Amino acid sequence: MNVFFEAFAWIFSPDRTTGYLPLWEAVLQHLGYTFGSVAIAAAVAIPAGWAIGHTGRGREVAVFLSGAARALPSLGLVVLLYLLIGVNFKEQAAVVAFVLLAIPSILAGAYAGIEAVGRTTIEAGRAVGMTPMQVLWKIEVPLGLPLLIGGIRSAVLQVVATVTIAAYVGLGGLGFALIQGIQTRNSAQILGASIVVVVLALVLDAVFALLQRVLVPRGVTVQNQSRSSRRAKRAAVPST
Repeated sequence: MNVFFEAFAWIFSPDRTTGYLPLWEAVLQHLGYTFGSVAIAAAVAIPAGWAIGHTGRGREVAVFLSGAARALPSLGLVVLLYLLIGVNFKEQAAVVAFVLLAIPSILAGAYAGIEAVGRTTIEAGRAVGMTPMQVLWKIEVPLGLPLLIGGIRSAVLQVVATVTIAAYVGLGGLGFALIQGIQTRNSAQILGASIVVVVLALVLDAVFALLQRVLVPRGVTVQNQSRSSRRAKRAAVPST
């Protein structure tokens, strides 16, 4: 237990507000890399995912690319791009790696959300005279929001973790304190930095869970709850 007390003592020490990279500055830097990279990935992946889900074209390619990108080792990708792009562009190399890691989850959430919309709902929209673009923006996009936000949520959590290990190439963020603690064999600093990263990830996860509740249209939420309730009732009925 002493190591935990020492870790929290390290976190709340006045020394964390001074020095080369104060803790608060490391947190802001970490968040900046995370949200900046996810925003770029979203700008690329969301339109592509909506187009794939709406037209049904290119789904196999998207699934292949998403699976291949998810199989890439995060640290290996960061180091590879760091070496290819150059030492003088380490931040750009790291951001490119973060974007590549974030795209698969967002792309999958975008096209899966559109594909999950019932065909009867889409046909009903067409029957009242909606154009294809109106069907997309007024039916498919709102109803696909739960899966899209879930994809963004997964991407954010993956990038938060990757920004930490990217400190191996001198990026900074919360990983800087973690790597420094490993080099100096300071167990309190290692655990303290790890706790801050975990808390940050949990806070971001909670924020996106709240956004998922706030941004998803009320009718979609009720519909999803009704489907879950029906599935639970069917599961509770003993088979004969």
